Amino acid sequence: MKRNIPQLLIFARLLMAPVMWGTAWYFGNGATWLVITLIILGFASDVLDGIVARHQGQSSARLRRMDSQVDMLFWLSAGFALWHIHPELVRQNKVGILFLFLMEASCYGVSLLKFGKETCTHAWLSKFWGITLLMAFIAMLGSGSDYFFFNLCLWAGLISHLDRIAITLLLPEWNHDIPSAYHAWLIRKGKSFKKFKLLNG
Repeated sequence: MKRNIPQLLIFARLLMAPVMWGTAWYFGNGATWLVITLIILGFASDVLDGIVARHQGQSSARLRRMDSQVDMLFWLSAGFALWHIHPELVRQNKVGILFLFLMEASCYGVSLLKFGKETCTHAWLSKFWGITLLMAFIAMLGSGSDYFFFNLCLWAGLISHLDRIAITLLLPEWNHDIPSAYHAWLIRKGKSFKKFKLLNG
Protein backbone atom coordinates (compact mmCIF):
# COMPACT_ATOMS: atom_id res chain seq x y z
CA MET A 1 0.00 0.00 0.00
CA LYS A 2 2.80 2.43 0.88
CA ARG A 3 4.32 1.90 -2.55
CA ASN A 4 1.09 3.17 -4.10
CA ILE A 5 0.91 6.45 -2.15
CA PRO A 6 2.28 8.66 -5.00
CA GLN A 7 -0.23 7.18 -7.47
CA LEU A 8 -3.07 7.56 -4.95
CA LEU A 9 -2.19 11.22 -4.39
CA ILE A 10 -2.19 11.86 -8.14
CA PHE A 11 -5.49 9.99 -8.53
CA ALA A 12 -7.02 12.00 -5.67
CA ARG A 13 -6.04 15.22 -7.42
CA LEU A 14 -7.56 13.89 -10.64
CA LEU A 15 -10.86 13.28 -8.83
CA MET A 16 -10.82 16.76 -7.31
CA ALA A 17 -10.80 18.38 -10.76
CA PRO A 18 -14.38 17.49 -11.87
CA VAL A 19 -15.67 18.04 -8.32
CA MET A 20 -14.34 21.63 -8.38
CA TRP A 21 -15.78 22.35 -11.77
CA GLY A 22 -19.08 20.59 -11.18
CA THR A 23 -19.86 22.14 -7.80
CA ALA A 24 -18.90 25.63 -9.03
CA TRP A 25 -21.12 25.17 -12.09
CA TYR A 26 -24.06 23.98 -10.01
CA PHE A 27 -23.79 26.12 -6.84
CA GLY A 28 -21.94 29.20 -8.10
CA ASN A 29 -20.82 31.40 -5.18
CA GLY A 30 -22.09 28.77 -2.78
CA ALA A 31 -19.20 26.51 -3.79
CA THR A 32 -16.47 29.10 -3.14
CA TRP A 33 -14.99 27.66 0.04
CA LEU A 34 -15.28 24.08 -1.13
CA VAL A 35 -13.34 24.99 -4.28
CA ILE A 36 -10.70 26.86 -2.23
CA THR A 37 -10.36 23.85 0.08
CA LEU A 38 -9.96 21.47 -2.87
CA ILE A 39 -7.35 23.74 -4.48
CA ILE A 40 -5.33 23.75 -1.24
CA LEU A 41 -5.66 19.97 -0.87
CA GLY A 42 -4.77 19.44 -4.52
CA PHE A 43 -1.70 21.64 -4.20
CA ALA A 44 -0.62 19.75 -1.08
CA SER A 45 -1.06 16.42 -2.88
CA ASP A 46 1.06 17.72 -5.76
CA VAL A 47 3.87 18.62 -3.38
CA LEU A 48 3.66 15.34 -1.49
CA ASP A 49 3.42 12.92 -4.43
CA GLY A 50 6.83 13.94 -5.75
CA ILE A 51 8.48 13.90 -2.33
CA VAL A 52 7.07 10.46 -1.48
CA ALA A 53 7.93 9.05 -4.93
CA ARG A 54 11.53 10.23 -4.65
CA HIS A 55 11.80 8.92 -1.07
CA GLN A 56 10.55 5.51 -2.23
CA GLY A 57 12.68 5.50 -5.38
CA GLN A 58 9.60 5.54 -7.62
CA SER A 59 10.22 8.80 -9.46
CA SER A 60 9.91 7.23 -12.91
CA ALA A 61 9.28 9.02 -16.20
CA ARG A 62 5.82 7.41 -16.42
CA LEU A 63 4.79 8.63 -12.96
CA ARG A 64 6.14 12.14 -13.53
CA ARG A 65 4.40 12.42 -16.91
CA MET A 66 1.15 11.32 -15.28
CA ASP A 67 1.70 13.91 -12.56
CA SER A 68 2.21 16.68 -15.14
CA GLN A 69 -0.93 15.83 -17.10
CA VAL A 70 -3.08 15.67 -13.97
CA ASP A 71 -1.61 19.00 -12.82
CA MET A 72 -2.71 20.64 -16.06
CA LEU A 73 -6.23 19.19 -15.76
CA PHE A 74 -6.45 20.21 -12.10
CA TRP A 75 -5.51 23.86 -12.70
CA LEU A 76 -7.74 24.07 -15.77
CA SER A 77 -10.64 22.86 -13.63
CA ALA A 78 -9.77 25.46 -10.99
CA GLY A 79 -9.91 28.07 -13.75
CA PHE A 80 -13.32 26.88 -14.93
CA ALA A 81 -14.53 26.94 -11.31
CA LEU A 82 -13.35 30.56 -11.01
CA TRP A 83 -15.19 31.34 -14.25
CA HIS A 84 -18.46 30.00 -12.84
CA ILE A 85 -18.04 31.77 -9.47
CA HIS A 86 -16.57 35.11 -10.62
CA PRO A 87 -17.02 35.36 -14.40
CA GLU A 88 -16.27 39.09 -14.30
CA LEU A 89 -12.74 38.40 -13.07
CA VAL A 90 -12.09 36.03 -15.96
CA ARG A 91 -13.41 38.60 -18.44
CA GLN A 92 -11.32 41.39 -16.90
CA ASN A 93 -8.15 39.32 -17.13
CA LYS A 94 -8.86 37.45 -20.36
CA VAL A 95 -5.75 38.83 -22.12
CA GLY A 96 -3.41 37.63 -19.37
CA ILE A 97 -5.18 34.27 -19.16
CA LEU A 98 -4.97 33.80 -22.92
CA PHE A 99 -1.29 34.69 -22.78
CA LEU A 100 -0.66 31.95 -20.20
CA PHE A 101 -2.53 29.44 -22.36
CA LEU A 102 -0.37 30.39 -25.35
CA MET A 103 2.82 30.03 -23.31
CA GLU A 104 1.73 26.60 -22.05
CA ALA A 105 0.90 25.53 -25.61
CA SER A 106 4.32 26.78 -26.73
CA CYS A 107 6.07 24.64 -24.11
CA TYR A 108 4.19 21.57 -25.27
CA GLY A 109 4.69 22.41 -28.94
CA VAL A 110 8.45 22.84 -28.64
CA SER A 111 8.78 19.57 -26.71
CA LEU A 112 6.55 17.63 -29.11
CA LEU A 113 8.47 18.93 -32.11
CA LYS A 114 11.87 18.12 -30.63
CA PHE A 115 11.21 14.91 -28.70
CA GLY A 116 7.80 13.68 -29.81
CA LYS A 117 6.44 13.80 -26.25
CA GLU A 118 5.20 16.43 -23.84
CA THR A 119 7.38 18.49 -21.53
CA CYS A 120 7.84 17.18 -17.97
CA THR A 121 10.55 19.32 -16.39
CA HIS A 122 9.07 20.00 -12.93
CA ALA A 123 11.56 22.87 -12.80
CA TRP A 124 12.11 25.09 -9.77
CA LEU A 125 10.54 28.11 -11.46
CA SER A 126 7.51 26.00 -12.39
CA LYS A 127 7.13 25.09 -8.73
CA PHE A 128 7.27 28.77 -7.81
CA TRP A 129 4.63 29.48 -10.44
CA GLY A 130 2.46 26.80 -8.83
CA ILE A 131 2.71 28.67 -5.52
CA THR A 132 1.65 31.93 -7.19
CA LEU A 133 -1.24 30.09 -8.88
CA LEU A 134 -2.38 28.86 -5.49
CA MET A 135 -2.24 32.37 -4.00
CA ALA A 136 -3.97 33.92 -7.02
CA PHE A 137 -6.86 31.44 -6.98
CA ILE A 138 -7.39 31.77 -3.23
CA ALA A 139 -7.33 35.58 -3.45
CA MET A 140 -9.59 35.78 -6.50
CA LEU A 141 -12.10 33.20 -5.29
CA GLY A 142 -12.14 34.50 -1.71
CA SER A 143 -12.30 38.23 -2.37
CA GLY A 144 -13.71 38.42 -5.89
CA SER A 145 -10.83 40.67 -6.90
CA ASP A 146 -7.54 40.06 -8.74
CA TYR A 147 -5.41 42.69 -6.95
CA PHE A 148 -1.70 41.87 -6.67
CA PHE A 149 -1.67 38.10 -6.89
CA PHE A 150 -2.89 37.67 -10.45
CA ASN A 151 -0.16 39.97 -11.76
CA LEU A 152 2.43 38.07 -9.70
CA CYS A 153 1.09 34.81 -11.14
CA LEU A 154 1.23 36.25 -14.66
CA TRP A 155 4.88 37.31 -14.42
CA ALA A 156 5.89 34.08 -12.66
CA GLY A 157 4.13 32.14 -15.41
CA LEU A 158 5.98 34.04 -18.14
CA ILE A 159 9.39 33.44 -16.55
CA SER A 160 8.71 29.78 -15.73
CA HIS A 161 7.46 29.02 -19.25
CA LEU A 162 10.52 30.66 -20.82
CA ASP A 163 12.67 28.53 -18.51
CA ARG A 164 10.81 25.36 -19.59
CA ILE A 165 11.25 26.20 -23.27
CA ALA A 166 14.96 26.84 -22.70
CA ILE A 167 15.28 23.51 -20.87
CA THR A 168 13.68 21.68 -23.79
CA LEU A 169 15.88 23.40 -26.35
CA LEU A 170 19.05 22.70 -24.35
CA LEU A 171 18.41 19.04 -23.47
CA PRO A 172 20.12 16.64 -25.90
CA GLU A 173 17.39 14.04 -25.22
CA TRP A 174 14.06 14.02 -23.40
CA ASN A 175 14.30 13.86 -19.64
CA HIS A 176 12.16 14.71 -16.62
CA ASP A 177 12.72 16.60 -13.37
CA ILE A 178 15.23 19.15 -14.64
CA PRO A 179 15.68 21.94 -12.06
CA SER A 180 16.41 24.80 -14.47
CA ALA A 181 17.76 25.82 -17.87
CA TYR A 182 21.18 26.04 -16.29
CA HIS A 183 20.99 22.39 -15.25
CA ALA A 184 19.82 21.46 -18.76
CA TRP A 185 22.94 23.21 -20.08
CA LEU A 186 25.07 21.15 -17.64
CA ILE A 187 23.46 17.97 -18.97
CA ARG A 188 24.16 19.10 -22.53
CA LYS A 189 27.83 19.58 -21.59
CA GLY A 190 27.97 16.16 -19.92
CA LYS A 191 28.50 17.65 -16.47
CA SER A 192 26.98 16.18 -13.33
CA PHE A 193 25.14 18.09 -10.61
CA LYS A 194 23.45 17.31 -7.34
CA LYS A 195 19.67 17.33 -7.09
CA PHE A 196 17.77 18.26 -3.95
CA LYS A 197 15.56 15.35 -2.99
CA LEU A 198 12.72 17.57 -1.74
CA LEU A 199 12.56 19.42 -5.09
CA ASN A 200 13.87 17.11 -7.82
CA GLY A 201 14.78 13.46 -7.56
